[in-house]
Amino acid sequence: MPSYQTKSQTSALLRRTQQCNPGHMAPQREKVSFVAVDGMKTFLVSAYWEHRTEQKEVHVLAVVLRSKTQSYRCHLCCQDQLHISEGVGKIHGDHFNFAYGTAEIVCPIPSGCETLSHVAVTSSAANSEDKRDQEFLEVKNQEAKTDSFPYTFTVCISTMFEYTNVLQLVQSLEMLQLLGVNRVVIYKTSCSPKIQRILDYYTRKGLVEVIPWSVSRFVNVSRGWLPEHGPGDLHYFGQIPALCDCTYRYMYESKYVALQDIDELILPQSVNSWLELLPLLENKYGADRCYMFENNVFPITVTQPPPNSQTPPPQSWQNVSGVNILDHLYHEPITEATHFSNFKIIVSPRAAFTPTVHGLLDSVNGCKWVDRNIARMYHTRAAKQPNLKPDQLIYDGRLLNYNTHLTPAVNTVLRESGLLPEGSIQ
Repeated sequence: MPSYQTKSQTSALLRRTQQCNPGHMAPQREKVSFVAVDGMKTFLVSAYWEHRTEQKEVHVLAVVLRSKTQSYRCHLCCQDQLHISEGVGKIHGDHFNFAYGTAEIVCPIPSGCETLSHVAVTSSAANSEDKRDQEFLEVKNQEAKTDSFPYTFTVCISTMFEYTNVLQLVQSLEMLQLLGVNRVVIYKTSCSPKIQRILDYYTRKGLVEVIPWSVSRFVNVSRGWLPEHGPGDLHYFGQIPALCDCTYRYMYESKYVALQDIDELILPQSVNSWLELLPLLENKYGADRCYMFENNVFPITVTQPPPNSQTPPPQSWQNVSGVNILDHLYHEPITEATHFSNFKIIVSPRAAFTPTVHGLLDSVNGCKWVDRNIARMYHTRAAKQPNLKPDQLIYDGRLLNYNTHLTPAVNTVLRESGLLPEGSIQ
């Protein structure tokens, strides 16, 4: 596991005589407080106590300009005393050649510091005495835990932008609950009013936590995953720093996290829930690993009935906007080019160090591919192989096994959200 052994760990402490009286706190009402570091092309996202390294550290998640050499100074509020140490920047390897990338600024915690509340980051060239423009972030994850987590499964969704797909959102959230998920974290940039109504509904129910994701106020985000796919300075709406934040945020809140999109479902094949699936995976592949699930694309451009009498019951969703996943039960064949692409994972967050779009760059015990006959991912989206003919697609009706509970649950949510008239439910 990473230890970031640098000179900052042997001579980290520069000053210990000042009273800790932060000049300005980042707004604590905001779940993520983006803070620009004065005079640097660095934007802070959040700060977490890192308990897993040999020396205790604060990891400040950030977005940084990769081409500029950055030298940081950390200002740590510890038992009302201000400790100043050298920060070490680590840029994550997956930046997809965009100008900005995700980074962690590692701030060593001095010995004897048991209560660390806030941290600010400045340029090492800044005047240490001038705290007027420093914004202090709350340091989260104060206490490490190994069991008794509030949630068993948390799903991290990043990022939601200009989203309008009402029906698939509701179906996916209800399916996740059937699989045993009890928390879904959505990093939201923008959505339609109807989607906001659905998010508010699930927030009141306690399933969803919405994290306002406003990184676009600080850096020009791209709509594509490569620079040639769309202009911008940061990969795909800041997806990677959002996933990193979610993994740290639920480090000691959830036994497992799944890093996936809202149009993806990881379905077990021999059991019906993740609660039953994870013991099978840990027994077969080992514990404290990330489990990678093969991506199967179910194109929304093709609607065919099942090849037998197994059909979904009637639904009354014609006037509800979005994709009906029950209409798309045929997936594209897995080819050599697509077999190991666009997969997603379930992992213990305490075993994950460096999340990325697909999988982990660094983890405790590595990752293992899950046999598709044990579980695989169902990805209902635009076609990835658009030239295929309908008879070249492969039927998979596994989703229908959940429909006895799924359709009534979806109807209830749509009705209670005011998106489905009472008389339209059959």
